[in-house]
Amino acid sequence: MEGGVDVLLLETGQDTLNIKAGLDGIDRAFAELGQEVPVAVQGTVEPMGTLLAGQDVESLYVSLSHRDLLWIGINCATGPAFMTDHIRTLASVSRFPVACVPNAGMPDEDGKYNESPEAMADTLGRFVDSGWVNLVGGCCGTVNGHIHLLAETAAGKTPRQPVESHETRVSGIDALLVDDQLRPAVVGERTNVLGSRRFRRLINEGKFEEAAEIGRRQARNGAHILDVCLQDPDRDEAADVTEFLDLVTKKVKTPIMIDSTDPAVIELSLKRLQGKAIINSVNLEDGEERFQAVVPLARRYGAALVVGCIDDDKEQAQAVTRERKVEVALRSAKLLTEKYGVPEEDLIFDPLVFPVGTGDVNYIGSGAETVEGVRLIKEALPRCKTILGISNVSFGLPVAGREVLNSVFLYHCVQAGLDMAIVNSELMMRYASIPEGERKLAENLIWYQGDDPVADFAAHFREKAPFGHQRGTPAPAAGRAVGAGNHRGNQGRAG
Repeated sequence: MEGGVDVLLLETGQDTLNIKAGLDGIDRAFAELGQEVPVAVQGTVEPMGTLLAGQDVESLYVSLSHRDLLWIGINCATGPAFMTDHIRTLASVSRFPVACVPNAGMPDEDGKYNESPEAMADTLGRFVDSGWVNLVGGCCGTVNGHIHLLAETAAGKTPRQPVESHETRVSGIDALLVDDQLRPAVVGERTNVLGSRRFRRLINEGKFEEAAEIGRRQARNGAHILDVCLQDPDRDEAADVTEFLDLVTKKVKTPIMIDSTDPAVIELSLKRLQGKAIINSVNLEDGEERFQAVVPLARRYGAALVVGCIDDDKEQAQAVTRERKVEVALRSAKLLTEKYGVPEEDLIFDPLVFPVGTGDVNYIGSGAETVEGVRLIKEALPRCKTILGISNVSFGLPVAGREVLNSVFLYHCVQAGLDMAIVNSELMMRYASIPEGERKLAENLIWYQGDDPVADFAAHFREKAPFGHQRGTPAPAAGRAVGAGNHRGNQGRAG
């Protein structure tokens, strides 16, 4: 920049985490010099179809979509024919201009590049005619003849139009589109020291490899995203997060949900994730203090945000009624989009789940209020997403009953529009497989119907073997919230 460049190009990127570090360095240079220039990024997709660090081109884009790039593209690695599928994919999702800068074919045993100018121009010409690219060029092995023909081929052609999209996308090694076809996206809850005794024990014993295996098993059994919480007050959270993330990201391809109340730990985590993560969570309990501490990290490194329906109301900080839930969600959305510049599609609202079977009069009928709160938030903020820590609803009930209630509650929340659910992906029951009588007991408890739905529910399930035991898998201990939960105080973190 001191030499007078017009554009900075980070090219031949093999690892999106490395690209993010480069962009962070560029941002520091901008701040130090008090000026900016446009920035472009090009990754390099190897013959096996991914960057060397594992991401495909869609994941690369999703990981960098929060930036204001002059263009994004791929260069080097292969000839243009091998880039066809990758360029088509990138063109279908990118809000930035798209570049294709291939080698002149793959090098032979002597290191020579043998694709002719005519063949290269023919392939890239098809990309141009298909409306996939905005910039073409040549990388290794290309000479004057290649560039001359590329210029002739592109002359006068219509450039690609950027994609205007409000889809919610996150990524790990793989990209994940959170849409109606997926609902609900399953967030595996077992890699959480506050929700899983086994996971906490393994971390306490320093068995991080075994703890990471829990994450791999959650992904294998259906989790689309992993919730990761190492917030044990008796341990060094930062050190544990560092060691665990370095292991679990080698075992799973799913996006990661960072579950912490410490902004320093959140930033440390984001620096270790090449994908677009989710931060769990922010809220208005202390006014905008949490927004001010966490939102800039999400914008800097690229992350979506879980937003709890909690504000600074002295009478009822945590929203219980449907009206309060949507009121807090609308207030939070207005602040986050208009003041902090967060796209609506990066906001995931947690309407909060409270236990319906403890006998606490404050939470009678709260299950139904959450179902309707989801519905109202989805109607009021259609571009935003919703999430719930499902197992909070059954806190304190018999284990077998918890499994049924969790599944019935999840079913009704999804019918109301729920997009994401934090659950144990290994223990969820299909709604249709639950006997009608047990479904009715659960629904009476959610809507609080009948003379004493808590007693009726508990009496039925008290002696019944848990579904998990029937399948030969361990069940959670009775009276213990399976998820991270809101029983840690008014922190407002889904789980």
